Amino acid sequence: MTISSAMQTGISGLTANGNKVSAISSNIANANTVGYKRSFVSMVTSTAATGSAGTPKGVRGVEGTEVSTQGSFQSTSNATDLYISGEGMFVVAKTPNDPNEANYMLTRAGEFSPDENGYLVNSAGYYLHGYKYDTAGDSIGVVDRNSFADMEAVNVNEVGMQSSATTSISVSGNMPSQATGLATPGSPFTHSADVYSPLGDKGKMVFSWQPTSTENVWTMQISDADGNAYGTVDVTFDDSGSNAGGIASYSNVTSLATAPATFAFDTATGQATIDVNNGSTPSTVSVDIGTPGTSDGMTQFAGDYTPPETTVDGSTAGSLVRTEISENGDVTGIFDNGTRKALYQIPLADVQNENGLSAVDGNSFSLSRDSGTMTLLEAGTGSAGTVVSNALERSNVDIATELTDLIQTQRAYSSNAKIITTADEMLQETTSIKR
Repeated sequence: MTISSAMQTGISGLTANGNKVSAISSNIANANTVGYKRSFVSMVTSTAATGSAGTPKGVRGVEGTEVSTQGSFQSTSNATDLYISGEGMFVVAKTPNDPNEANYMLTRAGEFSPDENGYLVNSAGYYLHGYKYDTAGDSIGVVDRNSFADMEAVNVNEVGMQSSATTSISVSGNMPSQATGLATPGSPFTHSADVYSPLGDKGKMVFSWQPTSTENVWTMQISDADGNAYGTVDVTFDDSGSNAGGIASYSNVTSLATAPATFAFDTATGQATIDVNNGSTPSTVSVDIGTPGTSDGMTQFAGDYTPPETTVDGSTAGSLVRTEISENGDVTGIFDNGTRKALYQIPLADVQNENGLSAVDGNSFSLSRDSGTMTLLEAGTGSAGTVVSNALERSNVDIATELTDLIQTQRAYSSNAKIITTADEMLQETTSIKR
């Protein structure tokens, strides 16, 4: 190795260690940045081909990022701050609903809050994206989980007044067995359930249970709030055997409904089907009383009358009050009428090699050849972690380690500078030989 080569080696050492100091300084500066991933420079020997063996020439720094190392947990008071416990990354973009898939990025920085239009935006100004549920909040449909094409920007304000018609009612309670089998049965037991039209208007469905002179037999009548009967059915309860107290059978089904209202009853399932006249097209409501041979609905035991409990779907019109985000990434809207509806699913992006992602501005990363394929998973399934609200992921930088590396790199930089000054002195000596 010549003196000139020695100087070039020293220069390569200065360059590589200078790059390493740059990475260390970035880590220290971002030690408190949410979701920041530590960068590093690995030293790799650089050789020049001189003969078959080759001669060491210097060193070069190879930059990298520790994306796969998770930062520590930090609790917050903001419900839309999101932390990923385990693997996965959020999908973000610089603009909402960007049609260009190349503009989508991945990040662990979950410091999201609504902007003036209701979109969830993190501190870097990037918009969180997910899958939107249908209007009923039941399904996101069929989506392509290997691309960003079916994703939409998550908006927690763009939800108008919500109402839904009642479609099903289930009834469970106890009728007193001692009230049946009397020569002169007493007055009927009544209870009601609120029902809602497609426009959110509230009405009532009234249930009347008339004890009969036959033991364990009741005549149930279903009417509207004005007393207009839909129909009646006789309900017989078992008084012995394994199903004692449960419904034995139904009989004498009678429709009393006035068109366009209708009434039908399936004696095999214990389900009434009623068309309620609450719009230009009647709403169909199914009412479950209980399956014969089981105790899954109404029962009859001796004792006090227990007002039946009714479970009813449907609701009046309501406005969005707040949102909640579950561990599986579902964004649920809470409305002032007491209803809840799923609005979005926030998937987590899983890539084969997280450390192969390309770092971009704002603590985010873009897909690259080295990162491998990507899959958008529902949180909590497969290799994806879970989503925790009211929490953030801190930087994965350890200050003590960075300061130690800084001292070591400073010494290495000084040593390489010494190589250059020494080689310079040797060159001076060489040029002085002729004197």
